[in-house]
Amino acid sequence: MNCIIIEDEIPAQKILKSFISKIPSLTLIDTFKAAIEANSFLNNNSVDVVFLDINLPDMSGLDFIKTVKNPPAIIMTTAYPEYAVSSFELDTIIDYLVKPFSFDRFLKAINKAKDRIVVPDNALEENNDETIFLNVDKTLHKLILNSILYIESDRNYITVVTETQKLSYIDSLKNWTTKLPEVQFIQVHKSYIINSKFVDKISGNTIFVKANKIPIGRTYKQELLKALGV
Repeated sequence: MNCIIIEDEIPAQKILKSFISKIPSLTLIDTFKAAIEANSFLNNNSVDVVFLDINLPDMSGLDFIKTVKNPPAIIMTTAYPEYAVSSFELDTIIDYLVKPFSFDRFLKAINKAKDRIVVPDNALEENNDETIFLNVDKTLHKLILNSILYIESDRNYITVVTETQKLSYIDSLKNWTTKLPEVQFIQVHKSYIINSKFVDKISGNTIFVKANKIPIGRTYKQELLKALGV
């Protein structure tokens, strides 16, 4: 998802940039200190999510939203909790973050945004060979989606496994279900998504993906077999 920041305070900008860099599905394309600057950009560029402060130098964030034609998903980031009720009267606002907010709270807002934004199925199919970069321990790791063997979830962390890489970082399995092509990637357990391209065999409630043993959840087995044409 492409996103922009509209925030006039540099420390707040830095926090948002740091949080955004930890989420591979988010791409920060620009940052603005004033609403008027962002208005022209939004009129000429595709943006999925806007992180918007309320107290801006030229006009309030809430007034700004009302001027934008077909506004994207808005996540408010502000030090003023008293505006929360009036903010949610605007349909385009999907969450309201009161400073200072934690990364966990930020991630919850991103998950809400992903639920709101619909990605066409054909776009997912076209991007299965897409190269992305995962920010793990302040290092960017190149990853080809089509090379993923499986993804494992453990609480707030996921581990993405290929034949040559094993990358763990803060994210949720749900985030990956929205960006992986359904025809190829199948959720087989509450904690696992597998790439059907690399399935070797199924034995009982275990699926073997390039010799890796993955448990099959009882509620997922029927859909798994159907997806594999069994």
